[in-house]
Amino acid sequence: MTTTDDGDYALAIDAGQTGIRVRVRRAGALSAEHVMPGVRTHEPLLPQLAAVVKALTDTPGARVEVISAGVSGLTADDSDAAALTALLGDLHVDRVFLAHDSVTSYLGALGTDRGAVVAAGTGVVTLAVGDRHVARVDGWGNIMGDAGSGYWIGRQGLEAAMRAHDGRGERTQLLHRLRDRWADPETAYIRLQSDPLRVSAVASFAKDVTELASTDAVAARICKRAARELAASVVASLARVEGESASSVSTVGGIFRSQLILGQFEHRLTKSLPTVRFVSPQGDGLDGAERFQTLPPLHPLWASSSISQHGAL
Repeated sequence: MTTTDDGDYALAIDAGQTGIRVRVRRAGALSAEHVMPGVRTHEPLLPQLAAVVKALTDTPGARVEVISAGVSGLTADDSDAAALTALLGDLHVDRVFLAHDSVTSYLGALGTDRGAVVAAGTGVVTLAVGDRHVARVDGWGNIMGDAGSGYWIGRQGLEAAMRAHDGRGERTQLLHRLRDRWADPETAYIRLQSDPLRVSAVASFAKDVTELASTDAVAARICKRAARELAASVVASLARVEGESASSVSTVGGIFRSQLILGQFEHRLTKSLPTVRFVSPQGDGLDGAERFQTLPPLHPLWASSSISQHGAL
């Protein structure tokens, strides 16, 4: 862990769509952990991160020894640690590291070991790290990707409910869950589309799907399809970095709280990669954001285009 002078700050940030978690250390000791509203991926990300840092460094002109952030939806345009530093105004910032949250999820789960990590929450992304190469699979957002994510499952569940309402699909308890949220199914889509937090709202319906999976055939099929998508992403990622079946795989994120999804995921992955080793995650994305501060200089992740740094290592 980075050591700071008395009163100086070290911040680790796990910025997801559902919430932003921040671990603040002062003089090397844990000061506090905070949860703030999630990043809005349709708006510029760096000003949002700058606002978080400013809100949590309450001393005017304070020295910030290091900021390390894993960010959902981080693009090449936003991946500019120097630009974030400039937005911090009169704060004295020594080092800034920005990474896609796939990198920090990986470091949280497997540390510096080789393998693959699939992080499935509101969105989903898989990252594989080999001896020399790094491969990211999916994480392309709810319009173009995120197969098997909370949004994906929630969207499938809402559609199944409306098909049942129309008589186009099987009867399902999902329709009752939809009515619990919106009394009139025929106006639910209007209320949802006008909700500024609609991505989170859709993703939250994944909980209804997973809860009903043990008693509802429609919900169960959605969960099994999600597991198939997640397993396929891992297989593709490992093929790109090492081309062999023996590797460690770790899963993080709320989607894997579903025992049906986790069990189906492991079953399908074992069929494709018989020698795969399932490893319990060492920590989460916030732990990974903090580990990023001490990542060895020659680690393959430094070659990833998902990392930007400002200041000396």
